[in-house]
Amino acid sequence: MTDNITINAISQMPADGNPTYLFVMLHGWGANYQDLAPLAQILNLPEFGYLCPNAPYEHYQMPGGRAWYALEKPEFDGLVASRQSLREWLLSLENTTGVPLKRTIMAGFSQGGAMTLDVGLTLPLAALCSLSGYLHYQPQPNDNIIAYPPALIVHGIQDPIVPLAAAKKARDELTKLSVSVQYREFEMGHEIQPPAIECVKKFVLSVISDR
Repeated sequence: MTDNITINAISQMPADGNPTYLFVMLHGWGANYQDLAPLAQILNLPEFGYLCPNAPYEHYQMPGGRAWYALEKPEFDGLVASRQSLREWLLSLENTTGVPLKRTIMAGFSQGGAMTLDVGLTLPLAALCSLSGYLHYQPQPNDNIIAYPPALIVHGIQDPIVPLAAAKKARDELTKLSVSVQYREFEMGHEIQPPAIECVKKFVLSVISDR
């Protein structure tokens, strides 16, 4: 994998082009930035702009698919560079959209959820959402962070790809860091069913109502 990374994204902004909030959605391993873009219309959150970044690496097996890092390799090749590039891209969004990180929500599915729980905890975001995600690292306390973003963890009870135990581990590890975690299980597999989408929408609306 090359570490010369440029992150491109699908952008869906309000009609007037001036969002008050941003919702960043990270796709899973083997998908691409088109995968989660339809959620923008389904969520239909008021005053939100939506950004779906494309993972930086070509998937080793799936034509047209992308990867945030080489999940098929035990060393997770590309993770360090991907983490850095995603963080820098998120930090650039205020200049390109006018929306600060404190009004930006980051969400991800599967490997995108893992990246959300990794990079998202290093930034002063409004909130994090992990859908069928997991931890690919061991979170450690960071004295430079005053308060971690609140997190929603959603997982399917019948998930055959990322076991439910991975979601419970993420919940427990983040709770140890004093992250405010909401945890929900649904009768579904490795997917995002309507009840999970509704759960995400309620969580986001509750977060922005507190600000």
